[in-house]
Amino acid sequence: MGAEKSKKGSHLTKEERRIIAVLHEEGRSPYEIGKLTGRASNTIRNELKRGTTTIILGYYEKEKYFPDTGQAIYEKNRKRCRKYMVNKFRNFLTYIEEQLQKCKRSFASARAEAIRKRLFKEDEICSISTLYSYTDQGLLKVKNIDLPEKVGRRVKKKKNREHKRLCGQSIEKRPESINNKKEFGHWEIDLVIGKKEKTDQVLLTLTERKTKKEIIRKISGKTVNAVHRCLKKLKNETPNFNQIFKSITTDNGAEFSRLYELEEKLGVAIYYAHPYSSWERGLNENTNRIIRRFIPKGTKIRQYTKKKIEKIEYWINTMYRKSLGWKTAEECYEEERLLLGIGMT
Repeated sequence: MGAEKSKKGSHLTKEERRIIAVLHEEGRSPYEIGKLTGRASNTIRNELKRGTTTIILGYYEKEKYFPDTGQAIYEKNRKRCRKYMVNKFRNFLTYIEEQLQKCKRSFASARAEAIRKRLFKEDEICSISTLYSYTDQGLLKVKNIDLPEKVGRRVKKKKNREHKRLCGQSIEKRPESINNKKEFGHWEIDLVIGKKEKTDQVLLTLTERKTKKEIIRKISGKTVNAVHRCLKKLKNETPNFNQIFKSITTDNGAEFSRLYELEEKLGVAIYYAHPYSSWERGLNENTNRIIRRFIPKGTKIRQYTKKKIEKIEYWINTMYRKSLGWKTAEECYEEERLLLGIGMT
């Protein structure tokens, strides 16, 4: 029974309590038992006190440590403590449940919004890890499958496939100032497809790399002309367009195959990611997954009104994000516009 690594922060197990009982019977001190089990001596003293009861042997009383007694008292205290903490956070937990069920927020985003808007006192708000723990224990009205950030994502292996011929500039020529997301005005573009039929519409999505600002537009179909019309219209609708749109990175889909032709008309640099390399536009891909919370695969885009699409866009842009220092994309976007001297939209 050699010395073990420190187990600071974790609770004693049933097996550890049995080991403590054996060592205590051998006459070992709490300090020695702590060394042998990898526990603090105070932890051992508290456990011995918790699990020690008085027994009668003949005409004598004797105090003896029983591991089962220690475990039973621990479980009772744990249950009482959990119930108290859940009641303490009840209003906050109800708010979190509503944000997940009705607003489709993640734990992190909903919690950040509550803090930023000062909806609760500091001691009424529990940590994100506690929220996940309560979910695992069945103490919330939501389940793990309801948590958008916890449901496992399949990690796709990067395959080395033969590259198609690129007509525009390769992403390899994209400056480092764009790659490191330090400069504002560089976007990623993609399409979100609904039902795979020619008569259905599609969503064109643009994501700004530094602020994560999202633009969603419904277009007539997955065609070159539809994409070009949308971008030209966007330029006409956006004051100071060329200060806000400096570059666009796209994949090699047929609908974007002639996007490079717009470089001169739009005044925007166009870069093509490598074929079969969606991770090179990872931000846009991840944001499209968020859109899928509202528009599942296989549903018709045509049935979603312009107002509904705008609501989804607003939801994404007002989501509090850890990667933005718990700010929203909209806040960061407007900060960049102010720095450019453009002002609020």
